[in-house]
Amino acid sequence: MAEGTRSKEQIQAEIAAARARLASNVEGLITQAHPKAVVARTVQDAKAFAAGEFQAAKAQFVAVDGTPRTTRLAALAVAVIGGVAFLMVARSIARG
Repeated sequence: MAEGTRSKEQIQAEIAAARARLASNVEGLITQAHPKAVVARTVQDAKAFAAGEFQAAKAQFVAVDGTPRTTRLAALAVAVIGGVAFLMVARSIARG
């Protein structure tokens, strides 16, 4: 045979291999797009996001060594107390 020519068996083998790759790719796409898979990925992403946000918030009030950051906790307490006091005053004014 001349260079660059393929036999019938080689062509059939290439077609069979291409068919197997295509079937595998289609199966993977179907699995990936299945509603249960989409839900599972969404839940996993939401859990990862929530865990990251929790760790970021925790880092604001707990030092790396695990000790509480008292100045930030005190500032938070003052802000909460101020907010509650404001709401109580606003409520009493609204009641008239």
